[in-house]
Amino acid sequence: MLAPFILNPFPEGSGMAQFNAGYPDLMQRFVIFGIFAIGFNILFGLTGYLSFGHAAFLGVGSYAAIWMMKLVTLNIIPAIILSIIFAGLFALLVGFICLRRSGIYFSILTLAFAQMSYALAYSVLTPITGGETGLQIKATDRPILSGLEPGEIGRANFFGIDMRTSYELSLGDWLFTFNAGYYIAAVVMLLSFYLSIRIFRSPFGMMLRAVKSNQQRMSYTGLNSKPYTLAAFVISGMYAGLAGGLMVAMDTQVGPERMFWTASGEVVLMAILGGVGTLIGPVLGAGMIKYMENIISKINETILHQWFAFLPDGLEDFVVSMIYPFIGKGWHLTLGIVFMLVVIFLPGGLVEGGQKIAGLFRRKAKTDDTPSKTPAE
Repeated sequence: MLAPFILNPFPEGSGMAQFNAGYPDLMQRFVIFGIFAIGFNILFGLTGYLSFGHAAFLGVGSYAAIWMMKLVTLNIIPAIILSIIFAGLFALLVGFICLRRSGIYFSILTLAFAQMSYALAYSVLTPITGGETGLQIKATDRPILSGLEPGEIGRANFFGIDMRTSYELSLGDWLFTFNAGYYIAAVVMLLSFYLSIRIFRSPFGMMLRAVKSNQQRMSYTGLNSKPYTLAAFVISGMYAGLAGGLMVAMDTQVGPERMFWTASGEVVLMAILGGVGTLIGPVLGAGMIKYMENIISKINETILHQWFAFLPDGLEDFVVSMIYPFIGKGWHLTLGIVFMLVVIFLPGGLVEGGQKIAGLFRRKAKTDDTPSKTPAE
């Protein structure tokens, strides 16, 4: 609810306004990729099965949603439901085949399926996917339940509320934007997060942890782990489909790049950065990566020179030349360094880092509360 305030700490027009992230497009990305990461964490965090092909379900969900909007209705609810169903069915097929293997063989199989899906969407299935240019809602589209005027381009809506509708609040030098699409996506993310909590704490979640702990010992007890791992794979795929449907609801355009292997690798980074197997970790990891992608990547040499203009000319140029390789187009380098540091020093991700900091404060508070003893005592 308070994200537009929290993510806009700096006044408009100030030198630090570059770091504000409280605009609708980025806030939507935070919550949508948070859903994607939550679903991936159900598979990887609970069972230990590392999928390198989860972007395929994101793409399938997106294509299902866009076709629902092009043919039937511009209301996002049926589109999202269809995206979940299609992604779940595709995940059932892929999981039934890939879960016959485990470890690196499973990971490579999922990667192969994702790349095959990308190739099909890019070329073979062009009449359905739009090929390289993708699909979007056009003036010629006439959804059955839309009631559009001739030549009118349809807009995604939630029972008449346009996803692009925004209200701007100006308080002094600060500008806060409240976007309908963001709040709808945020509510969906909270529901998805609550469902993941229930899964983690359920007997089903305990069985998935047993699979991760020692699948062979589990089979010795007479329990068949395959139905549980397949169910986890399908649920995870449905989460990805939900994220894909929401992406279409916020921006009615779909392309095959959503199914490329880099998108699958990105969600792996999100889970590891935030903390694999934790509840809030993947959401934090998704927020961190999307923040760097959209904020750090936009800092250029001109902005750096403005920041360090108080330095002597020679020193200013030196400082800018040292920092610039790590920002702008080089933001991936910074992300790589952060990822290395997290893996080496914080295997539990950002959640472990937060727990360590909280532990330091608790020990300090306990030390301050302990009364010092006098020599007589």
